[in-house]
Amino acid sequence: MGLRFIFMLTRNDRTVPDASQQLQTALSLGIRHIGFKDIGLPVEQLKGLNAAIKAGGATSYLEVVSLDRESEIVSAKAAADIGVDVLLGGTRVDDVLPVIKGTGIRYFPFPGRITGHPSVLEGSIEEIVESAKAIAGRDGVHGLDLLAYRSAQNVPALMKAVCAAVTKPVYIAGSIDTPERIAVVQAAGAAGFTIGTAALDGKYPADGSDVPSQLGAIIRDLAALNKHLSSIRKRNLSTAFAGLRAPGASQVEAQVNNLQVKVAVFEGASSWSFRQHDDELFFVHRGRLLMKFRDREETIEPGEFIVVPHGVEHSVVALGGQICEVMLATTAAPPVCPTAGNGVAHTEPSRSTA
Repeated sequence: MGLRFIFMLTRNDRTVPDASQQLQTALSLGIRHIGFKDIGLPVEQLKGLNAAIKAGGATSYLEVVSLDRESEIVSAKAAADIGVDVLLGGTRVDDVLPVIKGTGIRYFPFPGRITGHPSVLEGSIEEIVESAKAIAGRDGVHGLDLLAYRSAQNVPALMKAVCAAVTKPVYIAGSIDTPERIAVVQAAGAAGFTIGTAALDGKYPADGSDVPSQLGAIIRDLAALNKHLSSIRKRNLSTAFAGLRAPGASQVEAQVNNLQVKVAVFEGASSWSFRQHDDELFFVHRGRLLMKFRDREETIEPGEFIVVPHGVEHSVVALGGQICEVMLATTAAPPVCPTAGNGVAHTEPSRSTA
C-alpha cells in the first residue's frame, strides 16, 4: 500500500472556511484521504463536507482537538453524528470508545500528554511509548495519531520507538512541511501522515504556493518514496520496426507482468505450429497478414488484430509478396509444440516469432 497522505482541510487546528473549495481541488488531484477538525465550521457544514468527501470516493477523517473530558465526548458524538470514517486524536479513550461503539468508525487517538492549541506533545520518549502501548492494546482502538513534530524530543527516534512498540498503524500528525520530513516518517515505519496548514499556506517546497501546486508536489514526492513512479517512456511502433534489419527478425519491446510484447517482420508463409499453453495476439502494423487455420482463413488488415488460442494450429502468411510488420503479445513460454499422431512436425519458422 505504501505511506498514506491524509490532506487536512485545516489551518492551525481549525477547519478552514473554504474547506469545500479546497476539497474539490484535492479530489481532482486524486487524493483519497481527506480530513478536517471538529472546530472551525458548524456541525451542519461539517456534515456536508463529510458527505462531499465520501461522494468523491475518498475516506473521511475527523481530528479531535478538545482539551477537556466534556469537550472530547462532545467531539466524539459529533464524529458519530457527522458519520466520518476515521476519528483521529483525543486522549480520553475510556470516554470515547462507548460513544463510537457500533458506528464503524476507526479510532486513532493521541498517545502521550497533549496540551495547548495548536496541540503540543509533552513527555519523554519512554513515557510516550508506554502511553502508545497502553492505548494501542485497547479493543476498539485501530491505531495511533502521533504528534511527533509537536514534541521537543528527538523526532525520528520518537517515531521509530512508537512504531516499533505497537502492532497497529501509526499516523504522524502536525508540522510536516518538507519532503525530507516525509522521508523520515516513512523510514520510521509509520503508516501515514497528515498535512494541512503547510499546503494551504504554500510552505511546502513546490513550483508554486497555490494549493494545486502544493498538493501536486506532495503527491509527487510521496509517489517517489513509495516507488509508484514509472520510468517507462512511450515507444513508437514505426521506430521499433525500423530497428529490425531483415525478414524473420523480432525483438522484445516491453514486458507486462509475464507477458512479452514483441515486434516482428513476416515474409512469405510460416510452417504450421501451435502453442501448447499460451494464447498469442497478432496486431498488424503494416502490410496484410493471412492467418490460416485448419477450418478457415482470416485476413488481418493494418490496425486489426487476432488472438490465436493455445492448442490451435495455424500458419502465418504475409500477403502480396510484401513484408508484414506485426506486434505480438504472449508469454515467454516455448512458442511451439509438435502435434502427436498426425505425422506433422511443428517447429518455429525462421521468419516468425510465433
